[in-house]
Amino acid sequence: MKVFVTGASGFIGTQVVRELLAAGHEVVALARSDASQAKLEEVSSKVSVLRGDLNDLDSLKKGAAESDGVIHLGFVHDFTRYEECCQIDRTATTTMLDVLKGTNRPFIYTSGVVNSKGKVAVETDERSAEEGNTRALTEKLAVSYKDKDVRALSVRLSPTVHGEGDHGFIPGLIGIARGKGYSAYIGEGSNPWPAVHVNDAAKVFVLALEKGKAGHAYHAVGEGSVKSKDIAEAIGSSINVPVKSIPQEKAMEHFGFLGIFFGLSVPHSNEITRKELGWEPTNPTLLEDIASDYYSKSSAKNL
Repeated sequence: MKVFVTGASGFIGTQVVRELLAAGHEVVALARSDASQAKLEEVSSKVSVLRGDLNDLDSLKKGAAESDGVIHLGFVHDFTRYEECCQIDRTATTTMLDVLKGTNRPFIYTSGVVNSKGKVAVETDERSAEEGNTRALTEKLAVSYKDKDVRALSVRLSPTVHGEGDHGFIPGLIGIARGKGYSAYIGEGSNPWPAVHVNDAAKVFVLALEKGKAGHAYHAVGEGSVKSKDIAEAIGSSINVPVKSIPQEKAMEHFGFLGIFFGLSVPHSNEITRKELGWEPTNPTLLEDIASDYYSKSSAKNL
Protein backbone atom coordinates (compact mmCIF):
# COMPACT_ATOMS: atom_id res chain seq x y z
CA MET A 1 0.00 0.00 0.00
CA LYS A 2 1.24 3.49 -0.83
CA VAL A 3 0.69 5.60 2.29
CA PHE A 4 0.72 9.39 2.60
CA VAL A 5 1.98 10.45 6.04
CA THR A 6 1.80 13.94 7.54
CA GLY A 7 3.97 14.69 10.56
CA ALA A 8 6.33 12.01 9.31
CA SER A 9 9.53 13.68 10.54
CA GLY A 10 8.38 13.94 14.16
CA PHE A 11 9.19 11.73 17.15
CA ILE A 12 6.25 9.39 16.51
CA GLY A 13 6.11 9.94 12.76
CA THR A 14 9.61 8.69 12.03
CA GLN A 15 8.89 5.45 13.86
CA VAL A 16 5.58 5.05 12.00
CA VAL A 17 7.51 5.45 8.74
CA ARG A 18 9.95 2.72 9.82
CA GLU A 19 7.09 0.38 10.74
CA LEU A 20 5.29 1.02 7.46
CA LEU A 21 8.41 0.22 5.45
CA ALA A 22 9.11 -2.88 7.53
CA ALA A 23 5.57 -4.07 6.79
CA GLY A 24 6.19 -3.70 3.05
CA HIS A 25 4.34 -0.46 2.41
CA GLU A 26 5.53 2.52 0.36
CA VAL A 27 5.68 5.90 2.10
CA VAL A 28 5.05 9.39 0.75
CA ALA A 29 5.98 11.80 3.54
CA LEU A 30 5.04 15.46 3.82
CA ALA A 31 8.06 17.65 4.65
CA ARG A 32 7.82 21.36 5.36
CA SER A 33 11.56 22.16 5.34
CA ASP A 34 14.99 21.04 4.18
CA ALA A 35 15.68 19.80 7.70
CA SER A 36 12.51 17.70 7.74
CA GLN A 37 13.35 16.25 4.33
CA ALA A 38 16.89 15.41 5.42
CA LYS A 39 15.58 13.67 8.54
CA LEU A 40 13.19 11.55 6.48
CA GLU A 41 15.90 10.65 3.97
CA GLU A 42 18.08 9.60 6.91
CA VAL A 43 15.32 7.26 8.10
CA SER A 44 15.29 5.52 4.72
CA SER A 45 16.22 6.22 1.13
CA LYS A 46 12.95 4.47 0.22
CA VAL A 47 10.84 7.36 1.54
CA SER A 48 9.36 9.61 -1.15
CA VAL A 49 9.20 13.20 0.07
CA LEU A 50 6.43 15.63 -0.87
CA ARG A 51 7.28 19.20 0.07
CA GLY A 52 4.54 21.22 1.76
CA ASP A 53 2.87 21.81 5.11
CA LEU A 54 -0.58 21.70 6.70
CA ASN A 55 -1.46 25.10 5.25
CA ASP A 56 -0.50 23.97 1.74
CA LEU A 57 -3.80 22.42 0.73
CA ASP A 58 -2.64 21.62 -2.80
CA SER A 59 0.14 19.43 -1.42
CA LEU A 60 -2.31 17.69 0.90
CA LYS A 61 -4.69 17.03 -1.99
CA LYS A 62 -1.86 15.66 -4.12
CA GLY A 63 -0.57 13.39 -1.35
CA ALA A 64 -4.03 12.00 -0.59
CA ALA A 65 -5.07 11.58 -4.22
CA GLU A 66 -1.92 9.71 -5.25
CA SER A 67 -1.87 7.31 -2.28
CA ASP A 68 -3.81 4.25 -1.17
CA GLY A 69 -4.30 5.59 2.34
CA VAL A 70 -3.45 8.46 4.69
CA ILE A 71 -2.02 8.62 8.21
CA HIS A 72 -2.49 12.14 9.53
CA LEU A 73 0.00 12.72 12.35
CA GLY A 74 0.84 16.34 11.64
CA PHE A 75 -0.12 19.20 13.95
CA VAL A 76 1.28 22.71 14.46
CA HIS A 77 2.52 22.55 18.06
CA ASP A 78 2.35 26.26 18.90
CA PHE A 79 0.36 26.47 22.11
CA THR A 80 0.46 30.28 22.10
CA ARG A 81 -2.12 30.07 19.28
CA TYR A 82 -3.65 26.71 20.03
CA GLU A 83 -7.15 27.36 18.67
CA GLU A 84 -5.71 28.66 15.41
CA CYS A 85 -3.59 25.51 15.14
CA CYS A 86 -6.70 23.40 15.76
CA GLN A 87 -8.45 25.16 12.89
CA ILE A 88 -5.45 24.52 10.62
CA ASP A 89 -5.70 20.85 11.56
CA ARG A 90 -9.45 20.79 10.89
CA THR A 91 -9.05 22.33 7.44
CA ALA A 92 -6.17 19.98 6.56
CA THR A 93 -8.19 16.98 7.74
CA THR A 94 -11.31 17.82 5.74
CA THR A 95 -9.21 18.65 2.67
CA MET A 96 -7.66 15.18 2.60
CA LEU A 97 -10.91 13.41 3.51
CA ASP A 98 -12.79 15.14 0.71
CA VAL A 99 -10.23 13.80 -1.75
CA LEU A 100 -10.84 10.27 -0.44
CA LYS A 101 -14.65 10.36 -0.58
CA GLY A 102 -16.10 7.37 -2.41
CA THR A 103 -12.81 5.44 -2.51
CA ASN A 104 -13.05 3.26 0.64
CA ARG A 105 -9.41 4.10 1.27
CA PRO A 106 -8.19 4.32 4.89
CA PHE A 107 -7.71 7.63 6.68
CA ILE A 108 -6.27 7.63 10.20
CA TYR A 109 -6.77 10.70 12.35
CA THR A 110 -4.47 11.16 15.35
CA SER A 111 -6.16 12.17 18.56
CA GLY A 112 -5.60 12.07 22.31
CA VAL A 113 -7.11 10.02 25.09
CA VAL A 114 -10.46 10.86 26.67
CA ASN A 115 -10.63 12.95 29.86
CA SER A 116 -12.35 10.09 31.66
CA LYS A 117 -12.28 11.73 35.11
CA GLY A 118 -11.38 8.53 36.92
CA LYS A 119 -13.55 6.13 34.90
CA VAL A 120 -11.73 3.56 32.78
CA ALA A 121 -12.13 4.85 29.21
CA VAL A 122 -12.71 2.37 26.41
CA GLU A 123 -12.34 2.78 22.67
CA THR A 124 -16.08 3.18 22.11
CA ASP A 125 -16.23 6.26 24.35
CA GLU A 126 -16.62 9.45 22.36
CA ARG A 127 -14.50 12.47 23.09
CA SER A 128 -16.76 15.33 24.04
CA ALA A 129 -16.62 19.02 23.19
CA GLU A 130 -17.14 19.51 26.92
CA GLU A 131 -13.48 18.58 27.30
CA GLY A 132 -12.73 22.00 25.84
CA ASN A 133 -10.72 20.37 23.11
CA THR A 134 -11.37 21.46 19.53
CA ARG A 135 -9.46 18.41 18.31
CA ALA A 136 -12.16 16.23 19.83
CA LEU A 137 -14.61 17.79 17.39
CA THR A 138 -12.23 17.20 14.48
CA GLU A 139 -11.85 13.56 15.48
CA LYS A 140 -15.65 13.22 15.43
CA LEU A 141 -15.80 14.92 12.03
CA ALA A 142 -13.04 12.70 10.64
CA VAL A 143 -14.63 9.38 11.60
CA SER A 144 -18.00 10.59 10.27
CA TYR A 145 -16.55 10.18 6.77
CA LYS A 146 -17.27 6.48 7.17
CA ASP A 147 -20.67 7.52 5.83
CA LYS A 148 -18.98 8.98 2.74
CA ASP A 149 -17.25 5.73 1.77
CA VAL A 150 -13.93 6.45 3.48
CA ARG A 151 -12.48 3.92 5.91
CA ALA A 152 -12.00 6.72 8.42
CA LEU A 153 -10.87 5.94 11.96
CA SER A 154 -8.78 7.43 14.75
CA VAL A 155 -5.82 6.45 16.88
CA ARG A 156 -5.81 8.01 20.35
CA LEU A 157 -2.34 8.48 21.75
CA SER A 158 -1.44 8.23 25.41
CA PRO A 159 -0.46 11.60 26.95
CA THR A 160 2.97 10.06 27.53
CA VAL A 161 4.61 8.51 24.48
CA HIS A 162 8.08 7.55 25.65
CA GLY A 163 11.31 6.21 24.20
CA GLU A 164 14.58 7.44 22.75
CA GLY A 165 14.02 10.73 20.96
CA ASP A 166 11.31 11.91 23.38
CA HIS A 167 11.50 15.64 24.11
CA GLY A 168 8.05 15.96 25.62
CA PHE A 169 6.30 15.17 28.87
CA ILE A 170 8.82 13.00 30.74
CA PRO A 171 11.89 15.11 29.85
CA GLY A 172 9.84 18.12 30.96
CA LEU A 173 9.14 16.54 34.37
CA ILE A 174 12.80 15.53 34.73
CA GLY A 175 13.92 19.05 33.89
CA ILE A 176 11.58 20.49 36.51
CA ALA A 177 12.82 17.99 39.10
CA ARG A 178 16.43 18.95 38.40
CA GLY A 179 15.62 22.64 38.61
CA LYS A 180 13.60 22.38 41.83
CA GLY A 181 15.92 19.85 43.45
CA TYR A 182 13.17 17.28 44.03
CA SER A 183 10.70 15.18 42.05
CA ALA A 184 7.08 15.98 42.89
CA TYR A 185 3.66 14.41 42.57
CA ILE A 186 0.29 15.96 43.38
CA GLY A 187 -1.60 14.97 46.50
CA GLU A 188 -1.44 11.24 47.13
CA GLY A 189 -0.14 10.59 43.62
CA SER A 190 -2.62 7.76 43.12
CA ASN A 191 -4.13 9.17 39.92
CA PRO A 192 -3.66 6.77 36.97
CA TRP A 193 -1.79 7.92 33.88
CA PRO A 194 -1.71 6.20 30.44
CA ALA A 195 1.59 5.65 28.65
CA VAL A 196 2.95 3.86 25.59
CA HIS A 197 6.37 3.23 24.11
CA VAL A 198 6.83 5.00 20.77
CA ASN A 199 7.59 1.72 18.97
CA ASP A 200 4.37 0.15 20.25
CA ALA A 201 2.39 3.26 19.32
CA ALA A 202 3.76 3.15 15.77
CA LYS A 203 2.58 -0.44 15.40
CA VAL A 204 -0.97 0.63 16.30
CA PHE A 205 -0.99 3.05 13.36
CA VAL A 206 0.21 0.41 10.91
CA LEU A 207 -2.24 -2.22 12.14
CA ALA A 208 -5.08 0.30 12.10
CA LEU A 209 -4.19 1.12 8.50
CA GLU A 210 -4.27 -2.55 7.57
CA LYS A 211 -7.11 -3.87 9.76
CA GLY A 212 -8.92 -0.96 11.39
CA LYS A 213 -12.68 -0.68 11.06
CA ALA A 214 -14.34 2.45 9.70
CA GLY A 215 -15.67 4.73 12.41
CA HIS A 216 -13.69 3.05 15.18
CA ALA A 217 -11.17 4.56 17.61
CA TYR A 218 -8.11 2.65 18.78
CA HIS A 219 -6.07 3.27 21.91
CA ALA A 220 -2.30 3.49 21.58
CA VAL A 221 -2.09 2.77 25.31
CA GLY A 222 0.51 0.29 26.46
CA GLU A 223 -0.19 0.88 30.15
CA GLY A 224 -3.56 2.30 31.13
CA SER A 225 -2.92 3.34 34.71
CA VAL A 226 0.61 4.21 35.82
CA LYS A 227 0.37 6.08 39.14
CA SER A 228 1.81 9.60 39.08
CA LYS A 229 3.62 8.92 42.38
CA ASP A 230 5.39 5.97 40.75
CA ILE A 231 6.44 8.23 37.88
CA ALA A 232 7.81 10.83 40.32
CA GLU A 233 9.67 8.15 42.29
CA ALA A 234 11.20 6.71 39.11
CA ILE A 235 12.38 10.19 38.12
CA GLY A 236 13.78 10.82 41.61
CA SER A 237 15.69 7.55 41.52
CA SER A 238 16.96 8.18 38.00
CA ILE A 239 18.46 11.62 38.71
CA ASN A 240 19.12 11.09 42.44
CA VAL A 241 16.82 13.73 43.93
CA PRO A 242 14.29 13.36 46.76
CA VAL A 243 10.58 12.80 46.07
CA LYS A 244 7.76 14.69 47.75
CA SER A 245 4.06 15.44 47.47
CA ILE A 246 2.76 18.92 46.73
CA PRO A 247 -0.85 20.13 47.20
CA GLN A 248 -3.14 20.57 44.20
CA GLU A 249 -3.17 24.35 44.62
CA LYS A 250 0.62 24.41 44.12
CA ALA A 251 0.62 22.29 40.95
CA MET A 252 0.70 25.13 38.43
CA GLU A 253 3.34 27.00 40.40
CA HIS A 254 5.56 23.92 40.51
CA PHE A 255 4.96 22.27 37.13
CA GLY A 256 3.88 25.21 34.98
CA PHE A 257 1.44 24.17 32.24
CA LEU A 258 2.27 20.50 32.89
CA GLY A 259 0.43 20.92 36.19
CA ILE A 260 -2.84 21.04 34.26
CA PHE A 261 -2.33 17.45 33.17
CA PHE A 262 -0.19 15.63 35.73
CA GLY A 263 -2.96 15.53 38.34
CA LEU A 264 -5.62 14.14 36.01
CA SER A 265 -7.12 10.72 36.63
CA VAL A 266 -7.47 9.17 33.17
CA PRO A 267 -7.27 5.36 33.23
CA HIS A 268 -7.66 3.76 29.81
CA SER A 269 -8.29 0.29 28.42
CA ASN A 270 -6.68 -1.13 25.28
CA GLU A 271 -8.77 -4.32 25.16
CA ILE A 272 -10.67 -3.54 21.95
CA THR A 273 -7.50 -2.36 20.21
CA ARG A 274 -5.68 -5.57 21.10
CA LYS A 275 -8.61 -7.73 20.03
CA GLU A 276 -9.45 -6.04 16.73
CA LEU A 277 -5.91 -5.27 15.58
CA GLY A 278 -4.01 -8.17 17.12
CA TRP A 279 -1.73 -5.65 18.85
CA GLU A 280 0.39 -6.46 21.87
CA PRO A 281 2.78 -3.91 23.41
CA THR A 282 6.21 -5.50 23.77
CA ASN A 283 8.59 -2.62 24.45
CA PRO A 284 9.85 -1.26 27.81
CA THR A 285 7.31 0.17 30.24
CA LEU A 286 7.34 3.83 31.22
CA LEU A 287 9.07 3.19 34.54
CA GLU A 288 11.64 0.95 32.86
CA ASP A 289 12.31 3.67 30.29
CA ILE A 290 12.72 6.39 32.92
CA ALA A 291 15.35 4.20 34.58
CA SER A 292 17.35 4.04 31.35
CA ASP A 293 20.35 6.26 30.74
CA TYR A 294 18.63 7.97 27.82
CA TYR A 295 16.22 10.04 29.89
CA SER A 296 18.61 11.19 32.60
CA LYS A 297 21.34 12.12 30.14
CA SER A 298 19.15 13.75 27.51
CA SER A 299 17.24 15.79 30.08
CA ALA A 300 20.50 17.07 31.52
CA LYS A 301 21.56 18.21 28.04
CA ASN A 302 18.22 19.96 27.47
CA LEU A 303 18.53 22.18 30.56
